[in-house]
Amino acid sequence: MKLIKLFIVATFVALFALACGNSDSTNQTATTNTATQPSPSASPKPTASATPVDELADAKKSYAQVCASCHGDNGDGGPVKIEGKLLKVPSLKEGHALKHSDEEFAKQITKGGGGMPPFKDKLTPEQINNIVKYLRRDIQGNVAPKAGG
Repeated sequence: MKLIKLFIVATFVALFALACGNSDSTNQTATTNTATQPSPSASPKPTASATPVDELADAKKSYAQVCASCHGDNGDGGPVKIEGKLLKVPSLKEGHALKHSDEEFAKQITKGGGGMPPFKDKLTPEQINNIVKYLRRDIQGNVAPKAGG
């Protein structure tokens, strides 16, 4: 019985190695012969690694494009001149930003208020939620919202 299992495993390994070897030579031939087509192995890599880290990488880009001009690259806030007006933009690292729940934070980004413009027409709800996750992890260092906010 053990001999049969060993034979099956060895056959499977040999077939797998043979299939991988053929796949590589097929990819080389396809790449060499058709320069305009991407290799088949190039396209599965990005879709195979769709992880929360990738979500936050996109959120970091969204933050840089939409939020950083007022709140700063590191979320420090401070005085910012916008449309000829000098505004004191709050820090995202302290004060009320640490008191908001994730839902309140997302609502603030979506609807604006307190001098902040609404971003519901510029960002999707998913982008807003991912920006909140990015703020919590990278800007605030995973500081949990404080009670009483």
